[in-house]
Amino acid sequence: MVRQMIRKVRVMDPGDTDLLMGTLMDINDFTDANKDVLIAGGVPATGRPVLMGITKASLETNSFLSAASFQETTRVLTDAAIRGKKDHLLGLKENVIIGKIIPAGTGMARYRNLEPQAINEAAYLAPEQEETENAPVEEAVEIQVEETVE
Repeated sequence: MVRQMIRKVRVMDPGDTDLLMGTLMDINDFTDANKDVLIAGGVPATGRPVLMGITKASLETNSFLSAASFQETTRVLTDAAIRGKKDHLLGLKENVIIGKIIPAGTGMARYRNLEPQAINEAAYLAPEQEETENAPVEEAVEIQVEETVE
């Protein structure tokens, strides 16, 4: 939540970017605009971080579904419809709202196409366990019986 509260920047000097002075924008978009200008050899914009309250930060998310679930649902959804916003469903909250698997744990996109691989279990066993674990079942039983009798 704290990260959401401090992720906005107010543009103080646009430099050679296309940003407008006084614009409140996401820090990632601000950084990307500056990177593009620096690559082109221009003067980057300067900005000041803005600390927003919890309510304001929740309503200023990139996901209109997440914002609508928090407060002012009618206003948030109306604004999203008028502006033609798209929700890319990247967060946990918006995926829970629509009933999709969340992008965490087994729902992570980078794990979606992976296939399980067999591992060599012997590499993880202690030397004394290796004999028992790799022996046929009859031998394993005999080994265990011999150890308990002695």
